[in-house]
Amino acid sequence: MELTNAVAVVTGANRGLGRHLAAQLIERGAKVYAAARNPQSIDLPGAIPLRLDVTDPASVAEAAATAADATLVINNAGAATGQDLLGGDLDLIRAELETNYFGPLAVTRAFTPVIESNGGGAVLNVLSVLSWLHPGGFGAYSATKAAAWALTNATREQLAPKGITVTALHVGYMDTDMAAFVPADQKVDPATVAKLALDGIAAGAAEVLADDVSRQVKAGLSA
Repeated sequence: MELTNAVAVVTGANRGLGRHLAAQLIERGAKVYAAARNPQSIDLPGAIPLRLDVTDPASVAEAAATAADATLVINNAGAATGQDLLGGDLDLIRAELETNYFGPLAVTRAFTPVIESNGGGAVLNVLSVLSWLHPGGFGAYSATKAAAWALTNATREQLAPKGITVTALHVGYMDTDMAAFVPADQKVDPATVAKLALDGIAAGAAEVLADDVSRQVKAGLSA
């Protein structure tokens, strides 16, 4: 997909990886709707703030109507509450599923006819190395990302005939607020991850493995 003159919707664009993705898309010549639950939190020059709560069906529908010229959707908004599956708070586990699985599903469903009517385009789903690796302490988050990986693979097949490619981005720890507890030498630069992701979209890649951890774990699946 040619990113120059693309029209992108980036969820969770107010900080972290989402902000880097939005900023780099603007640098590449794209029009960018920077989506967040609070659009006033968007401070990125050149971006169009867009109110979007991925857990609210009415908000998703309104965003799709507003960004009716979209050709690219990046499902980046995410939540991590640190719950394990046996002893964790079920309400928090459900909240993670709402944001990390049902959120991308709702956004993809809403924007599919939009992108198709604009001649096709792409979807990027921000996943994780925990799509494949499921440590007990991160059980809830891992389950949401495994489900989102299945969502990505299934919708890739369904959207291909509509001229819409679907790319999965897998990465371990990034230097963002969500991974503030992780030592610096174990985290990668989100700006680098954003570049790799956008290069993958441009190339029509099915999958982008953005760090050594993701590459090693993916290779280990076949072992």
